[in-house]
Amino acid sequence: MFTGIITDVGTIRSVVQRGDLRVEIATGYDVTTVDMGASIACDGVCLTVAEKTSDSFCVDVSAESAGLTNIGGWTAGRPINLERALKVGDELGGHIVSGHVDGVAEIVALRDEGDSTRVTLRAPEALAKFIAPKGSVALNGTSLTVNEVNGTDFGINFIPHTKAVTTWGSAAVGDRVNLEIDTLARYVARLRDWS
Repeated sequence: MFTGIITDVGTIRSVVQRGDLRVEIATGYDVTTVDMGASIACDGVCLTVAEKTSDSFCVDVSAESAGLTNIGGWTAGRPINLERALKVGDELGGHIVSGHVDGVAEIVALRDEGDSTRVTLRAPEALAKFIAPKGSVALNGTSLTVNEVNGTDFGINFIPHTKAVTTWGSAAVGDRVNLEIDTLARYVARLRDWS
């Protein structure tokens, strides 16, 4: 489990197809404190540490994960948002994030509002019903509040701090973004389907 509060921006060092996809990610984390088999959210995708160096870790990405996320577009040099798994007693500053990405949204508009940036994204139609005004979503692993919803489009706002400590400062129209809907919304919809 994660909170959607990004704690490092890593850099893709290499991407190699070898059965599954092997990705090496350079990080500012003290890698000696990262256990083999630990879960790290990489642009919102919960991945397992399979190998470590002094300043990086490697993860294996299945075809299922690559097909549901933006990982297929990862290349060497790309920055990605990182978050280590939540520990009991840690502050829950965002919302409960599983790291199980539901699909990919696309940025369709950006505009500055004061020092903040208003972003409009388009969700896949099957996921749009789970996104509610003032609800939570995780986008590339970042816990964010939804401002408004209009069909499959929804808006969020990035404050200067978020743009400075995540990859969101370089967001552009056309970017494909990992989208995880709120866990509560997922279960409410499932219960409703059973009624």
